[in-house]
Amino acid sequence: MVVAKPRQNPTNWKGNPAVDHVSSRLIKNKLGLLNLAQELGNISKACKIMGVSRDTFYRYQDAVESGGEEGLRELTRRKPNLKNRTDELTEEAVVAFATENPAYGQVRASNELRKRGVFISAGGVRCVWLRHGLETFKSRLKALERKMAESGGMVLTEAQVAALERKKDDDLACGVIETEHPGYLGSQDTFYVGTFKGVGRVYQQTFVDTYSKWAAAKLYTNKRPITSADLLNDRVLPFFEEQGMGLMRILTDRGTEFCGLLDEHDYELFLAVNDIEHTKTKARHPQTNGICERFHKTILHEFYQVAFRSKLYRSIEELQADLDAWMERYNTERTHEGKMCCGRTPYVTLIAGKEIWDQKVAALN
Repeated sequence: MVVAKPRQNPTNWKGNPAVDHVSSRLIKNKLGLLNLAQELGNISKACKIMGVSRDTFYRYQDAVESGGEEGLRELTRRKPNLKNRTDELTEEAVVAFATENPAYGQVRASNELRKRGVFISAGGVRCVWLRHGLETFKSRLKALERKMAESGGMVLTEAQVAALERKKDDDLACGVIETEHPGYLGSQDTFYVGTFKGVGRVYQQTFVDTYSKWAAAKLYTNKRPITSADLLNDRVLPFFEEQGMGLMRILTDRGTEFCGLLDEHDYELFLAVNDIEHTKTKARHPQTNGICERFHKTILHEFYQVAFRSKLYRSIEELQADLDAWMERYNTERTHEGKMCCGRTPYVTLIAGKEIWDQKVAALN
């Protein structure tokens, strides 16, 4: 048998006693080769069985004789050089350029920096971005926004303004909606309720105030521009007038009941007459109007699925009466966990936000 020197207690890079599992397994295999050769008394036969060369055997044997078992540990030839990285001045230039032109990719950033006398490859730019958390377009925009907030009166270049506008459009397309007060932005959509015997298809026109989550809903037997305008004219605008407020902007999808030529489309004409700005969602991005879509899920689960299993409706008026009762509870009794509601009801949130509306009107006047 091959006698190995007493094994010392190894330590890992943190200084804690440990032996890497993979290294231990390799050491056992190498020791197994040496022990097999000792038992057989034939080095060539042992090497043939284990599938290694005799040169390898003698190298293992020399390692054990010189360093014991630890001499068999796999030693890497790679010596990491932590200083093998971009110099400090170049790195600062790359970081500064990322906020100056956040829309540029790593290749274009490398080319533009070369014009300024800063020579760094596209891969080097990427490494610097990763170290500073600037690897994505959105992260570079956030860095620009932080820089603006810290500087106070920072003057933006055209490229920076365009990048921030692009981020705003992307946020809107992904359902991130900015709303400042009640009536600032309303969300409207059409919801298919179902088909009733003797009535036909039934659709629900839905409106949700994106700030307070106050909602209004009305049932129709078709989805046309006139029905979309009727909801605003019959339920929404009168309510806001009662509260001493108005509706500034509305968000809809690109359905035919919401979009069309201004002089021929009833809904577009109604918005123009009442001075309401119309914003449309990005094509094939229903999440843009996510507030209304989420309300549809709520009303489906909490009202329609329960009502249709507990009562047989014979007319749209009968269903509308129960819907109105549920909407009243939703707005005035049911607490909401939305961003602005924070556990309050939509109606209470709307009344609390009226002060912001009054301040804005006073500032404009």
